[in-house]
Amino acid sequence: MDFGALFASSLRVANARIPRRRTGESLRRPLRCAIVTHRPEPLAILGAITVRRILSALPFAALAVVNPSVADETFRGADFRGMDKEVFENAVRGYILEHPEVIIEALERFEAREREQQKKAASEALVRYEEELFHDPSTPISGNENGDVTIVEFFDYQCGFCKRALDTILDILEEDDGVRVVWKELPILGPASEFAARAAMAAHRQGKYFEFHTAVMSSRGRLTPEKVMGIASEKGVNIDRLKRDMNDPAIAAYLNETLRLARALGVNGTPGFVIGDKLIPGVIDKDRMMRLIADVRNQS
Repeated sequence: MDFGALFASSLRVANARIPRRRTGESLRRPLRCAIVTHRPEPLAILGAITVRRILSALPFAALAVVNPSVADETFRGADFRGMDKEVFENAVRGYILEHPEVIIEALERFEAREREQQKKAASEALVRYEEELFHDPSTPISGNENGDVTIVEFFDYQCGFCKRALDTILDILEEDDGVRVVWKELPILGPASEFAARAAMAAHRQGKYFEFHTAVMSSRGRLTPEKVMGIASEKGVNIDRLKRDMNDPAIAAYLNETLRLARALGVNGTPGFVIGDKLIPGVIDKDRMMRLIADVRNQS
């Protein structure tokens, strides 16, 4: 019996049985900074999948060991309520003690399947939300407005990895006059981030977005409203108008729409990039970004 396959299926079943976030609950909570950009080692996978899901999956896998006839991939229609509890528990314990490697194997398989499903969902979402992603008239743009390659970045002003990504973006803009950068404000790290994002969108109305954005992103230390306003003043932004525009409901609505767009695309943290038909989580170094740009041009 391929216990690894059964356990991976069990994890999927257990995952499906865990209650999902109800409609209307905050979407900000799951998003985070510092996405892992490398494939985790096997033991790291154990930390990536919740203990609750693993424990929920074990009974399904054990039932399959005790009764091979239940090895249908989805376990649909099976009824094991009459199984002896002691037999059930001994089957789980015995098999796992003899073959502990199947836990890692199953988790790796489960993770690989999840990645493929996420990749497919992201590709479909990029097509579905193409206009909002690349051509929203409210979204700030830098570089060549008619460029042949567009880079979209979802970012937060308090995200250290976003700050690291800025130098790469600026180098690309300086060296490649065919690139268009779309800046997607995604303030997920608290009130200071939201304040800075609203200020950035207000500065955009005065034609000062790029100067403000790069200055705030380059700043060091704790981000405060006072620091944000100080940077805006240094960059020649009219502060009175900035304050009025920051309170415009249209700006709040735009940030909420961007948040919903990020969730729809599967952007689970910052930074997140879209280049061509690829969604790339985490920091991208300059060499890789140049290769992605070249790939887009080669495909067109």
